[in-house]
This record gives sequence, structure tokens and C-alpha cells, in this order.
Amino acid sequence: MPKRLQVLTRAVVSVAFIILLAAQALVAQNVLTGTWTASADPEKPGRLSLSLERRAADGGKNQIGQTYDLADLQGLSREQAAGTGAVRFSLVREAGRIDCEGSFLNGKGSGTFSFNGSQGFVSAMRSRGFDFEPDPAQPKGRRDAEERLFAAAALDVTTALADDLLSAGFGKLVVEDLIKAKIFKVDSNYAREMRGLGFPGLNMEELVKARIFKIDTEAVRRAARMGFVREPLEGLVKIQIFKVTPEFVAEARNEGLTNLSVEEFVKLRIFKIDADFIRRAKAEGVPVEVETLVQRRIGERRRAR
Repeated sequence: MPKRLQVLTRAVVSVAFIILLAAQALVAQNVLTGTWTASADPEKPGRLSLSLERRAADGGKNQIGQTYDLADLQGLSREQAAGTGAVRFSLVREAGRIDCEGSFLNGKGSGTFSFNGSQGFVSAMRSRGFDFEPDPAQPKGRRDAEERLFAAAALDVTTALADDLLSAGFGKLVVEDLIKAKIFKVDSNYAREMRGLGFPGLNMEELVKARIFKIDTEAVRRAARMGFVREPLEGLVKIQIFKVTPEFVAEARNEGLTNLSVEEFVKLRIFKIDADFIRRAKAEGVPVEVETLVQRRIGERRRAR
């Protein structure tokens, strides 16, 4: 073999070896370790509450807890989870693989785990505009990227979820949006439902808030029955938080508090002003007005101290 060709061959081999080492290093960097605890619920056979905990770079703790189907935990049977003995099992997701080992004692388990992220998943998500790679400008970028990838695996964030959310026309989304969407069950169907209810253009944060406070078709219809038609999202959220119910609204209106806004009904709820309180106030000649009733309630509390 000509000397020049030998040199070229050795160079190609060296480059290939360097690429292989780099790929192996990248995979190794995607390994996270931590501890797990679990408990089997005798009332829900086939389900296991599993908590995964890692030590954060700042000395704190990161924890993800969820209930899984035992069918998703490869190598762990219902008898093992409910009994006593050593176990090894795995949670295999599109984003990576979580391998656990430890033991169970009468339905309570604990041990250690290791996580290996999937570079194929990272590449597939990058092609969709979701970047798990670290920000070189951030010193903790690599660790943050690994944590996001681990969360994606534990929560079962998938490329199908990414495709579904992208089809809903949200605009620019990031990895954290996928994680929130998975936790709070936000998908294209829910986005379409909210648009149909008169809330077009909601971003992920707004949809998550709506999901948390159970704003759906029934909640909007219930608000409409109380007279709050086309109420803004924030108003609907307050109705849910402060339990402004049709019964409460009807009682207040029957006592003379008509044409009140959501904010005013919320104020009545905050100060626990109900029909009995209003009747007692009226009997003493107190005007039936929200602010007057609130001041009376405040006065009662001061005198009671």
C-alpha cells in the first residue's frame, strides 16, 4: 500500500475512533442516578406509586412521583410488588430507560436507579424544534439538559405528543412546554375545546391554568347559567377557586344582591357572606350592598378578638 494511502487510512481510522469516543462520552453524560421508593395500593391492583429522587447540583433534591401500571415496569410482577424480596425492573420510554434495583417488603419498596437517555429521541425532537441539548452559555446546561430528558422519560413525553401540540398551532414551544402539557393533560383536543368556547389564541401557560382549575365546556355552561356569559378566562378561574356556585349566586340574588360581577361574588365568598348573614344585616337596617356587608363582617371579626 502506498505510504500516502497508509497515512490517509490511519487518519480516517483516527477520526472515526474520535467520533466513536465522543458518541460514547455523550451517552455516558446522559446517565443519571438516584434512589426510588414505591408502594403498592391494595385497592388498585396492577398499579404502583413510584417516586424517583436525584440529588441536584446545588445540593437540593429533584423528585418525580407518579402512579404507573405494572405492565409498564418491565421485570416487576404484581406478586413481587406486594410481597418481600429483591427486585430489578425497568421503565422503558421513548426518551430513555430507567433501570431500578432494590427490594420490597410487604408492598413497600426502595432502592437505586440509573437513567440512560435516548439520543435517537433527542435527535427526533430536535427535528421538531425541541432542543434538549445544553446551552453552551449556561454553566449548568449539560445537567439541565439531562434533567429535562429524565423528566421526559419518567413522564412519558413522546414525539407523538410533540406532533399533536404542534398541530394545534401554538406557535413556538420549548421542552418545558411539553413537560407541562404531559403533567396537566393539555393536548390539541383541549386547545380546540377552549377555542370553541370562545378562547382563541391561548398559550400553553393559559391552557395549563385552565386545566388546573378545570375550565371546560361544563364550567363555561355553569357560568352562563349564573348569568356570566363570555366571562374572561380569569373570571372563570376565580369562579372555580372561590366556589362561586349557582346555588350561592341564587341565594345572594334572592336577598337583593342583583347584577353583581364575578369579582363581587368572589368578595362575598372571601368574607363568608351568605344568605343568613345578609338577612341578619337587613334586619338591622344595613343596606344590601357588597361593600357595606363586607365592612360589617370585618367589624364583627374585630369585635370578636
